[in-house]
Amino acid sequence: MRTSLVLLTGLLLLPVARPAAWAEERTPAKAAFAGGCFWCMQPAFEALDGVTSVTAGYTGGTKQNPTYEEVSEGGTGHAESIEVVYDPTKISYDKLLDVFWHNVDPTDAKGQFCDHGSQYRTAIFYHDDTQKRLAEASKQAIAKSLKVPGPIVTEVVAAGQFWPAEEYHQDYYKKNPVRYRFYRYTCGRDKRLAEVWGSAPAH
Repeated sequence: MRTSLVLLTGLLLLPVARPAAWAEERTPAKAAFAGGCFWCMQPAFEALDGVTSVTAGYTGGTKQNPTYEEVSEGGTGHAESIEVVYDPTKISYDKLLDVFWHNVDPTDAKGQFCDHGSQYRTAIFYHDDTQKRLAEASKQAIAKSLKVPGPIVTEVVAAGQFWPAEEYHQDYYKKNPVRYRFYRYTCGRDKRLAEVWGSAPAH
């Protein structure tokens, strides 16, 4: 009896191994997108349940620690982008892709809306093979929803170093709502999105 109790106590004290899948599901994941002005990309993703943070920044180029002025000049190779941290148990990567597509004009090879240059290109930066597969599949599928002639020129490329933008760019739409709305309107973003998708997204 005593031996049995000792064995039972020992078993209860042993650490319980959690399945790897259980742990992975609860690990925050990252997604990165370029869709023109990063001010206009943050609101749509921050409104999603399951998204924990959206950071405006720069990626896709080679310049270390780029500044807004350097990226805006177009010589760094970087694009204005956002990095999304999300809980994959609450929101899927497919959902993030859908929100991305409906907030950009994927047929514009010169930039986005009133902003021109490669620093305003559209791109999906995948972090693993699963994201790559889903992004490429969504790129093919979303073509059927376009209300304008294609082709879709959005890049699907491997994610590199993401550089957060200066603090005054973070949540610009909250800090400067009047200026944000004026910029978005005069840039013709929502008008063009309505042409591309049939309706403009909430923002």
